[in-house]
Amino acid sequence: MDPTAPVPSGPEGPHPPPLSAEEHAEYERLRKAASVRHRRLRYAGASVLLLLALLLSPVAVVSAWVDDTITDTDRYVQTVAPLADEPAVQNAVNDKLTARVVANVDVKAITEALGRALKQADAPPLVVEKSQALEGPLKSAITSAVHAVVAKVVASDQFETVWTEANRRAQAAVVNVLTGEGSSAVASKGDTIVLDLGTLTDQLKQRLTDAGFEKASAIPEVDKQIPLLKVDKLNKAQDAMRLLNVVGVWLPVVALALAALAIWCAPAHRVWLMATAVGVGVMMGVLLVALAVARRIYLDSVPPQTLPPDAAAVIYDTMVRFLRESARTLIVVAVVTLLAAYLYGPGRGARVVRTEAGRATGAGGRYLERLGVRTGSTGHWLDGHRPWTTGVVIGAGALTLLLWNHPTPAVVAVVFGIVVLVLALLGVLAAAPGDGARPGREAGRPTRGG
Repeated sequence: MDPTAPVPSGPEGPHPPPLSAEEHAEYERLRKAASVRHRRLRYAGASVLLLLALLLSPVAVVSAWVDDTITDTDRYVQTVAPLADEPAVQNAVNDKLTARVVANVDVKAITEALGRALKQADAPPLVVEKSQALEGPLKSAITSAVHAVVAKVVASDQFETVWTEANRRAQAAVVNVLTGEGSSAVASKGDTIVLDLGTLTDQLKQRLTDAGFEKASAIPEVDKQIPLLKVDKLNKAQDAMRLLNVVGVWLPVVALALAALAIWCAPAHRVWLMATAVGVGVMMGVLLVALAVARRIYLDSVPPQTLPPDAAAVIYDTMVRFLRESARTLIVVAVVTLLAAYLYGPGRGARVVRTEAGRATGAGGRYLERLGVRTGSTGHWLDGHRPWTTGVVIGAGALTLLLWNHPTPAVVAVVFGIVVLVLALLGVLAAAPGDGARPGREAGRPTRGG
């Protein structure tokens, strides 16, 4: 080709000369290399985003639990209310209150007064001397009597009411405990969290007086604080709680946004959706294991003289039960998401399931037609818009779970079942348009010239 020859031109200017075979091959090589680099960058970016989302997911669940359970009064009362009916907690409160009431009864002074009275009555010296031995049996008798009265108080509906109202009023105080600030009915004393049951002890003194213990009204003010939790490293726990209080509800939003962005950036969206589901399920399993380990560490750190092991276990299990439920719910959501993403894929098992589902809905549609039920143009529209209607139904199910207040694994299973049922129903309706409405059928096609 002569380089001095004029370049052909058109209305928009001169056209470049056509590429030679070597130039075209080089162009294709560079284009493929750029495409590979682009895909690698997308995979790398999606991997980083997904890793961050998965690492944040357990912390996000914990922070959401703290924000929801601790700062919401009704939710907090709902969390701690069952403790009032737990026998282990009732026994612990019973023993603590009984010991503190009896400790304020000067049994020795009573026996000494009895000895002086016997001596003044000219009782035999042996009787006067033996009266001092009554201190032990008398203290045991008082302890048994007080324990019986306290047990009735603690087992009554009145105790449950006092417990619930005290925790309702103390809801703001729990926040102070977890942040290490302020003071109220629930407070941190060193490494111990205590609950002030002043109202209950006042009622207990009145009950003792009514039961015949006239001197009970003269009992001095006893220590009304009942230890709830003892944590060797409460300060560190408070630091972590302050951090969770700062991130609040935003951390779950950030984790969800990172996961969605990772799926969007990845070249294979369905595969990365499955990877996200597997990762979330694994991380929720790790969270459940961490809670079990924390339970063991907590029980080992609580001295029996502070709180009996059975009461400490009940308190821990009750306080974290909603957190465990949230982790289990996300595991169920992950399994459902993984299953749905797989069924939309090209796998052999997925194709078999889709084929059998199509046969089942088709058979259902034909059965409706034999019964005289025909969907007509609506059925044709549903049949022609299956991807759109399927996406709407699945999106509605997902939105229901997002808007549901504290969904449980059972709720997820029910919503999933409803989604499957609606999709099956739509499939049956799409398969029953009726002969008269089917395009190309003789009954529905006008004649020539007609």
